Formats: sequence, structure tokens, C-alpha cells
Amino acid sequence: MLLPSLQLPTPKTPTPLYLKFRTSHRENIRYLKAIGIIDPNAKARNLPSPQTVDQVLATINFLKSKGIHDQDFSRLAFLCPQVFSTNFDTSEIEPVFDFLITDLDASVEESRGLVVNCPDLLFSNVEYCLRPTLEYLRALGVEKLNEPSKQKAFLLNTRVERLKVKIRFLRSIGLRYEEAASFCARMPSIFGYNIDDNLRPKYEFLVGEMERSLEELKEFPQYFGFSLHKRIAPRHWHLKQRNVRIKLNRMLLWGDERFYSKWK
Repeated sequence: MLLPSLQLPTPKTPTPLYLKFRTSHRENIRYLKAIGIIDPNAKARNLPSPQTVDQVLATINFLKSKGIHDQDFSRLAFLCPQVFSTNFDTSEIEPVFDFLITDLDASVEESRGLVVNCPDLLFSNVEYCLRPTLEYLRALGVEKLNEPSKQKAFLLNTRVERLKVKIRFLRSIGLRYEEAASFCARMPSIFGYNIDDNLRPKYEFLVGEMERSLEELKEFPQYFGFSLHKRIAPRHWHLKQRNVRIKLNRMLLWGDERFYSKWK
């Protein structure tokens, strides 16, 4: 793909892998500034050479061929500046795009969303990270892994061993393996929570202070997704003072206005 301003005659020979840009160096610099690759306020003495610009444009063309849009480049440049360095080779990241399309069965637009949400995906090893993680998550029953969300993107970029840590925690509180797998399939965001700072304190509050059972947690795994100090504890104390006991989902899913007007 070429820059929007570029007009070339129809080539008589096959198009080379990396195109030779015939727009002026000034136009290319203006384009790279517009999409966030170059600082718009950069001084003339700090601007890249024509050779460097050609290398960057080649990388941009490659990424565009994989579905990346102009508005995505500023984020990629900020989070992964090495992609636009002079010694970067696009062959390093091509296997990741192949994995997303072939193994994950993601569309071009879904692949774009996953990469933009988690640019680190580009530097994950397919054989040792991405493919084993995908297989493990599918075995647990986690669905819609091609969904271009931040949660799914970061989940795919998580090593299997880190995922297993959460399974071991769920088993340590009394769930069988099949129950722990189902728990995670219903609430995959649990893989992003810290055990000591998040999951364990919430579980201990549930069974200790709230005197709730593990069965209730199985019915409503979303419990772990709410703030202990801002939602769970305040609502529990509010209900306890009124001698009211309701299911976890009613206690936590309702908005503040509905909840506190119901139990004044």
C-alpha cells in the first residue's frame, strides 16, 4: 500500500516487496508526522534521513497490508517504537499475523483490534507462547478468543504457567478442576487479577465476614470482578445493619441508586 498522496503509473513488472517511494522527502515527513510516527514539533536537524524514512514507510506498508490503519500508528509507535527503527525486519512479526488468521481464525479486522489493544503480541513467540496459550484456553472452554478486546488480547499474550496459577488458586479454595475450568470460562477476566491483593482477600471476606458458601461463588463467579472496598464490603454492611440477606448477584449487579433505594 502506498501513501495517500502517491500516484504511480501501472507497473509493467511485478511490484517489489518494498516499494520505492517517489514522493518528496518533505511529503513523507509530513505524512509520518500526521500519523504520529514523528513528533510534529521535531526540529529539522532531528528529522530522519531519506533512507530511514524509506525503511519506516516499508514497515508501514507491511502493517497496512495486515489491516492496520493510519490512526493506529501513533499508539504502536508509542508502545513499540522498535517497530519503526531502521534495523527492524517485518519478517519478525509476520508469524504472529499468520497465527491470528490461521490458528485463532480471526478476521483481518479482528487481528488488527487484538494487535492495537496489545501491541506486545507482535513480539510473542508463536510456538512457545501464543499457540500453547490458545490451546490451553480452548481446553478450559474460554470462547470468543478472536474478539478484538483488551481482555482477549492480553489473555492470548499470557503464558500458560501464569494461567495455571489461577486454576491452582481456585482448586485451593475447594473447586474441582472441571469447576475451576468452567469458572474461568465464564469469567476469563479472573486471569488478570492478582491473587494476594485481589482474589484471596475477596474470598476470605466472602466466607469469613459474609458467611457465604462456595456454592454461591460457583453460581456467581462475577463476584471477583467487583471492588472489595468500594462495592462488596459497603453493600454487605448496609444489608447486615438491616438484617437483609440476598443473593450475590442482586447485591452487586444493581446500580447504587436502585440498590440503596430498595434497602433504605
